Amino acid sequence: MSEILLHYTRAGHVENIHRGDFVVVDCDGKIIDSVGNAHLPMFWRSAAKPFQALPFVKNGGLDKYSISEEELAILVSSHSGEPNHVNLINGLLKKLGLSESDLECGVMRPLNGKAFKALIKSGEPITQVHNQCSGKHSQIMALSIMLGVQVKGYSQPEHEAEKLIFKHVAMASKVPEDKLEIGIDGCGVPVFYLPIYNMSLAYARLSTPSKGDWGEYEAAATKIRDAMRHYPQVMSGTGRIDCDVSEITNGRIVGKMGSDAVYCLAITDENLGIAFKIEDGSYAAVTPMVIAILKHLNLLTKDEAAKLDEKFPPILKNHRGDIIGTIEAMF
Repeated sequence: MSEILLHYTRAGHVENIHRGDFVVVDCDGKIIDSVGNAHLPMFWRSAAKPFQALPFVKNGGLDKYSISEEELAILVSSHSGEPNHVNLINGLLKKLGLSESDLECGVMRPLNGKAFKALIKSGEPITQVHNQCSGKHSQIMALSIMLGVQVKGYSQPEHEAEKLIFKHVAMASKVPEDKLEIGIDGCGVPVFYLPIYNMSLAYARLSTPSKGDWGEYEAAATKIRDAMRHYPQVMSGTGRIDCDVSEITNGRIVGKMGSDAVYCLAITDENLGIAFKIEDGSYAAVTPMVIAILKHLNLLTKDEAAKLDEKFPPILKNHRGDIIGTIEAMF
């Protein structure tokens, strides 16, 4: 059963409660810590993206299309639709000989408010390239071309590219294929339903691929992890916790957001993976939860914790900027 993780207070009284579950796992699959149900089954959402890219990277996609480490970061991103993100997606589509109309992710406004306002002001249309999942979709289209199958319909579960991705997600998370369920994600591709324990295990393996029992996939896992470490703004967006936690820790900690408040972290110097789910799906609870769990596990230096608190203070303000409440971890 989910447990209370965060209290939001006003005038010393609890006003909102966020419940959830988290688990911390090492490379060997040992549970280091947990609150709630360590084996809670849940949809992995966009936190699965690093592992969805495994077959493309493993089978030589980076060399075939001369894809840089920065471009690899956008392939596993949930980007904010900022100008550099859009430019990277357009560049990838050009390399593939495709266009935005080939993307099956649907149209979505940029997550970044400034980018959205600038787009509206310019009069330019919002298109599929602004969708936070356009990088993943570009990667799946590239994989389809490599497999020699048609690109159209790549988002469907029965497509050969999706079947291959399914096998690799099962392998990365160590969930038997007959136990790995799917649904359909917000961007239209299959989304995976599995225990948060296995999500955490996959990120533990990703944290230090040399110790993660990847076999022939070690090099591919390392390239994906390093792209996330080296280009956190590309992998997420300006002012987001995914970006800032990696930048502040110099890539020692890599975070990846999933929709509806699923979140995963790889702790590279500790060989650990962390996965949590906020029960009510509140995005607002994700950032304070990331910081709270890292503090709880003593995974931040004093300076790193101070910098994160400065960027994301655990307080609530009204529209005038007055402090009117707090955000408090309850574990």
